Amino acid sequence: MPPLARWLLRRSAQIALVLWGAATLAFLGMRLVPGDPARAIAGGVQASATPAVLDAIRAQYGLDRPLPVQYAIFLGRLLRGDLGRSYQLNQAVGSVITEQLGATVALAIGAMVLGLTLATVLGLLTAGRPRARALARAFEFCSISTPGFWIGTLLLGAFSFHLHWFPVLGEDGLAGLVLPWLTLTLSIAGVLSQVTREGVEHALEQPFALTARSRGATENRVRLRHALRHAALPVLTLSGWALGELLGGVVVVETVFARQGIGQVVVSAVQGRDLPVVTGVVLLAAVTFALINTGLDLLYRLVDPRMRQVAL
Repeated sequence: MPPLARWLLRRSAQIALVLWGAATLAFLGMRLVPGDPARAIAGGVQASATPAVLDAIRAQYGLDRPLPVQYAIFLGRLLRGDLGRSYQLNQAVGSVITEQLGATVALAIGAMVLGLTLATVLGLLTAGRPRARALARAFEFCSISTPGFWIGTLLLGAFSFHLHWFPVLGEDGLAGLVLPWLTLTLSIAGVLSQVTREGVEHALEQPFALTARSRGATENRVRLRHALRHAALPVLTLSGWALGELLGGVVVVETVFARQGIGQVVVSAVQGRDLPVVTGVVLLAAVTFALINTGLDLLYRLVDPRMRQVAL
């Protein structure tokens, strides 16, 4: 079997274990939440469901069975690709997720592109320049230490309520994406720009940079053509972390800016103990992480030729 095929097979087994672990944690987490799941399905604590109705709900969803039996049924459905139906919406979980996925993907991808761009520009411009580096570090400290919901609130107050440059809440167009993009971008750009700058500064001190300068290359050419490529590997490594930050931040941002998306679905599902929806979103996040990390491992070999000599 070719080395790449063996590596992909091994990685597939690892992804399967990750998905099993994620599904198990979602199942146990929802079962450990205080309260009666049947009453949550019936409409919450304020619902006037009779004991007979609650018993019927427990029987319909298998909630009256022992926990190990519920878990076995739960895993069996997942193995068949059946995520079930939402308790709250009475709709297939796949449909619930796909209806909201587009808005969340647009938000996350836009923020990721902006975050990487901002980090790259800051890293290149401030590397080896003490004054510029000091200003950049002040920005990075503020962006890293400030919670996302507070950044979003400040942006709303300044640019929506005060200056009226952008819509306040719930706008689906491009103008409605600007402030949510900025909120998510600032949460990851600070860390990525630090790593980019350190990588560029380290690369500028290497012999290949001196060789490039001795051949007449300008400082900007050395930074863009040589140093940036060597600084890209740790940034790629942190891209997986940045994606996690974005997926977590999307829940907060969609709530602050009253946007439709997976974040709102998750909040509603957790509050309503909607196990099928929670499980579907958790598995989606796990698959996304696994595929991103797999792609990054392959991308390392394109960025750094030395990695091509390492066996898969």
